[in-house]
Amino acid sequence: MTDDDRTLTVRIPLVFKKHGGRKTVISPDGHVWQPLEPLVDRALVRALARGFRWQKLLDDGVHATLNDLAKAEHVSQSYVSKVLRLTLLAPSSVEAILDGRQPSALKLDDLLEGFPAEWSQQSQ
Repeated sequence: MTDDDRTLTVRIPLVFKKHGGRKTVISPDGHVWQPLEPLVDRALVRALARGFRWQKLLDDGVHATLNDLAKAEHVSQSYVSKVLRLTLLAPSSVEAILDGRQPSALKLDDLLEGFPAEWSQQSQ
């Protein structure tokens, strides 16, 4: 008897997706398996923190313009303005992101592209 006679291979077609630095497993029937604890999207949290920090630097007069801030942070002025817009999210949306309760489809790139100014419309 060889080792090959004793080997059993089982193939299960699963899909692994990353969300917030964690993996989600999707079974062949479409069922999504996620960890029990909320999935805090680190990229979203980091961008929120950066936006609020940058807003404070502007408010405190550390940097006079977005251009000055962008140069100091070694990023583009466009990126600074997009991240600063995150400070306009509804408080409930910010709390949901920080707690990992945001919709699973919500991605940082989506928020950076823009969102409604009205807080009531942001939850939709």
